[in-house]
Amino acid sequence: MNGQAPTHAPDAAVIEALARAALARIPEPFARHLHDVVLVVEEFADVETLNALGIDDPFELTGLYHGQPVGEKSAFDSGTLPDRIHLYRRALLDEWVDTGVSLEALVSHVVVHEVGHHFGLSDDDMHALEDGE
Repeated sequence: MNGQAPTHAPDAAVIEALARAALARIPEPFARHLHDVVLVVEEFADVETLNALGIDDPFELTGLYHGQPVGEKSAFDSGTLPDRIHLYRRALLDEWVDTGVSLEALVSHVVVHEVGHHFGLSDDDMHALEDGE
């Protein structure tokens, strides 16, 4: 960069690059379970997803894991969609502006949180881990 502030909000490609970098930093043995996880960057969660989660404001959802946690998978699973981590660009950008946290740190936090769901951790489990409990 030339020292000037960016004139456009980061696009989906920037968010995806930050997310892929965050995934690349996840250590073994966890990393070996993430190779088949699909990363999807969308502007907002769709209405069906928001309704299913009881969320009225699409800016409240920055990321979501869709899939079956690692411990619940079976060799007999077939015909299912791959596990996916969805990141919602507009909600991420809104939180980035509101919190002042770097976009890289925010995207990394959301990715790690959604990876936690991939491994079967609940939101409460992850908050306890983050709080050092």
